[in-house]
Amino acid sequence: MLKAHFDALEKSILQKYTIPANSGHTLHKGTPREAFIREFLQSHLSERVAIGTGEIIDAQSQPNEARNQFDIVIYKRDYPKLDFGGGVNAFLAESVVATIEVKSLLDKKAMSQSIEAACNAKKLHRNLITSFEAGYLPPSILNYIVAYDGAVNIETIYKWIPKIHAKRGISIPNLDPDPNIRVNTSSPSIDGVFLLGKGFIYFDNIPDDFINTDIRAENPDMHWVIRNSPSGNLLLLFMFLTQAVSGISGSWIDPMPYLHPFDLKNTSYMP
Repeated sequence: MLKAHFDALEKSILQKYTIPANSGHTLHKGTPREAFIREFLQSHLSERVAIGTGEIIDAQSQPNEARNQFDIVIYKRDYPKLDFGGGVNAFLAESVVATIEVKSLLDKKAMSQSIEAACNAKKLHRNLITSFEAGYLPPSILNYIVAYDGAVNIETIYKWIPKIHAKRGISIPNLDPDPNIRVNTSSPSIDGVFLLGKGFIYFDNIPDDFINTDIRAENPDMHWVIRNSPSGNLLLLFMFLTQAVSGISGSWIDPMPYLHPFDLKNTSYMP
């Protein structure tokens, strides 16, 4: 049932992709295509999270400094956000579960830009006080790419990743065969690429996927799982995001790091 449903949605979204093609401005092509993915997420993900667009900040972020704008930000509803107007927000790093960059055409340049944005998101520091945790909780903000079009096969897209990492000095951590350690090892950049109608790539730290311990034992150096697939790509993205929001954490923001610029000079203390 699930696969049939999401395969039908994947075909539907790809068909809708052609509608904005008649527009005369690139913004008018890209914005509707982002909306198709946003609508899919809003109608299928848990009510525990909301969907937005904008920047991500932490306690060290400064006014006017350069920050990445993310097409889609999946964040926890019970956390605050800053409203910049026009539907654009700044989300606290503590609240963000995942980001998605939506690409009409995924080429090497677009991949490089997405990897840079993912690296910046991964570097943000979360200030949380935690009393308990249960279930799977991602080790960092997850960063995915969803593309409508790209290379003929997914192997070509995969080959861009190590080259971009090498150019940017990004090191991939070793993935321990112990699944409990593996799932708590963060990708230093993107976590997955989903090329609709063609295939997927994902970093192999997922708690429940197709890869068993025997396969990992035979391939001890593996870090990525790639597959050319005309269907199942939207389903896999949905399952990964569902896993990411399913864990329970008794956590709350430690507000003091956000208040470090606050000046208490000339403050009076009365009896």
